[in-house]
Amino acid sequence: MSADFEIIDCHLHTGVQHVNWGWEQIRPLLLEAGILGAAPIAPVEDIYDRYDPEFNDTPAWQACRRRAHQYLLDLKDPEIKVYPYFFVWNDFAFEELGPEYVAIKWHRHPVEPEYHYIDPRCREFLAVVRERRLPILLEESLENTLFFLEELAPDLPVIIPHLGGLNGGYVALDRAGVWRRPQVFADTAVAARPEIRDFIRRFGTDRLMFGSDYPFGDPATELDKILSFNLSEAQNRAILGDNFRRLCRLA
Repeated sequence: MSADFEIIDCHLHTGVQHVNWGWEQIRPLLLEAGILGAAPIAPVEDIYDRYDPEFNDTPAWQACRRRAHQYLLDLKDPEIKVYPYFFVWNDFAFEELGPEYVAIKWHRHPVEPEYHYIDPRCREFLAVVRERRLPILLEESLENTLFFLEELAPDLPVIIPHLGGLNGGYVALDRAGVWRRPQVFADTAVAARPEIRDFIRRFGTDRLMFGSDYPFGDPATELDKILSFNLSEAQNRAILGDNFRRLCRLA
């Protein structure tokens, strides 16, 4: 790997409202690992109450989301380039989707509050995303993942995090034909080595991206996982930064 290549961690979390995951904690971990690009995502805890299945959105939570996003936008690091995600919730606040954001985070687990897919603003939000050509990091139940890909937004580029570990599982998505869809990408954050190896063997490296999922994964450990496969220079560059740059149309 050439010394001037910018490795990008395309999946990490930072925020300071309901959790203590400040940038000052992750920054030295990235630098120590030689990672000079980061795509931060606000913590779920700052977006909605994930522990209340009956959660209803409020102006207070909307303000919390705005603060969480502003925290990402205010990250101006002298050594690490920052590429922030916009974490969407049920207000589908496309009015706040400024040009600084490079991708969308769409997230819930099966036991958590649900997205209001029937809300007309959901389609309006996706129309803005489509116009901006932004990829969506989609972490949903298996049923809703398939609904999203097949009916809601079959034309949009989608990144499945953890190689599907929290979207129903790698094998279930494979059986459903998800990995064969050309607009579907995956990230390697805390994914198992056998699944990463199988994806590379069957589908190559052009739709796979490196992420750590900090604080749930360690950037250096997750990076070493990729380097342990002894891939070619071009394959490593694709996974460790080039695919994310291409998908997000970064300079």
